Amino acid sequence: MIVLDTAKSLQDHVRARKAEGKTIVLVPTMGALHEGHIALVKAGLARNAHVIVSIFVNPTQFGPSEDLSSYPRTFEADRTKVTAAGGHAIYSPAADQIYPPGFCTTIRLEGPASVGLEDKFRPTHFQGVATVVAKLFAQSRADFATFGEKDYQQLQVVTRLSRDLDLGTQIIPVPTLRESDGLALSSRNVYLSKADRAIAPTLHIALQATAEAIRAGRSVASAVLEGSSAIKAAGFALDYLEARHASSLDPVASLSDGPIRLLVAAKIGKTRLIDNIAV
Repeated sequence: MIVLDTAKSLQDHVRARKAEGKTIVLVPTMGALHEGHIALVKAGLARNAHVIVSIFVNPTQFGPSEDLSSYPRTFEADRTKVTAAGGHAIYSPAADQIYPPGFCTTIRLEGPASVGLEDKFRPTHFQGVATVVAKLFAQSRADFATFGEKDYQQLQVVTRLSRDLDLGTQIIPVPTLRESDGLALSSRNVYLSKADRAIAPTLHIALQATAEAIRAGRSVASAVLEGSSAIKAAGFALDYLEARHASSLDPVASLSDGPIRLLVAAKIGKTRLIDNIAV
């Protein structure tokens, strides 16, 4: 496994692979890899590409009260998983390779980054995501990048970012990977207590029931209200359960408003979980 730890070593590596005619796929992660991340690696390999996994715990996407210091850092285990999956290289930069001394540039976001979902509860999050993604795309000159649908708003934000700024990296969406009981795989699942883990699949169950109700002709508002009540009754503190247009993430009132995505965020115990499904 090739481990690259500077922007220059990454650029030299990519330049050499492109000279060999290789297509470059970047898999941006913050480490603590699970099978959902491995699915992103495999999506890149399916394109017969040279797959580089970036591992960087990005400080700018954490809010003041969020878990930057306690975010799991498991580099050796991550390297083993990337190797077993068939990935070709890891880019694991120090913070000054992404944010060098004097770094002062930010990206102003609107569109899907400003629709009252995660941005309402984590106001600086997507600015941090957009900044690090733009840096990684610029440093790697990747042809493609894989992102999971589990972080659906993030997927729409980075897709628009790459398109609007002509960054030259095409986004490949990868379906959410789930446990057998429906819980979406997430690095934060390790924080769930045994009792909370038993309750956690309620989010996916409620999403499925809400989607089925909408497809059966129930009004969007009524179906979402019933789903919200089920999530709260299970013991979650609900941040939102929303029906949004699948591309713009604008609110929708009925199936005729376009393809619908249901998105949810809720906290059980000390752990905040997000999930989403198509209607």
